[in-house]
Amino acid sequence: MPQRRRGIERFEKLLDATETLLIARPDENISLALVASTADVPLPSIYHFFKNTDAILVALAQRYHADLAEMARKDLDPPPKTWQEIIRRRQEGGVLFLNNHPSALRLFMGAGVSAQVRTLDLQGNASLATLRAAEFRRWFDCRSIPDLEARIAISIGLMDGIWALSWSQRNRITDAFLDESTRASIAYLRCFLPEILPMAERTGS
Repeated sequence: MPQRRRGIERFEKLLDATETLLIARPDENISLALVASTADVPLPSIYHFFKNTDAILVALAQRYHADLAEMARKDLDPPPKTWQEIIRRRQEGGVLFLNNHPSALRLFMGAGVSAQVRTLDLQGNASLATLRAAEFRRWFDCRSIPDLEARIAISIGLMDGIWALSWSQRNRITDAFLDESTRASIAYLRCFLPEILPMAERTGS
């Protein structure tokens, strides 16, 4: 990631062009030359930022994961009354984001996803599981539940698989598949979590 403002602006412009191309050419591979042309940036300049197409796709994936992580850090309002509600509302938010960013759907769930992007996606899911576990503990008493992060990570993997199936059939995540992913994640977590978790003790006023 560049440090100077001009470099940052050009970097983001190239990512925006990549996003545009992923949407406009859903069945085609893109090249750095095409990205440079779309961004109206001289081709030699793009190599200052990205050595190949995989590198720019990874950078775009990182931007998406940063946006998703920012969403995950924001408290639910109103507060959740059950842990199942956390799963449902967070998945609804994720579906809304991805359906509003079809390039992200193609990037993360397309058949031709690169190994580098897939690795980044898995790492992002692991970070998301850590955030989600912290959210569970913020609202509920989870002291009796071992390996909460690992369990939530697996539930996110189940969610991803169902969403990928929806994308392959409908090029979006439908409400029906959102229902399925929520059902699958909650059913899995019920193997380890009680149906009702006591609320966490609140300190302060």
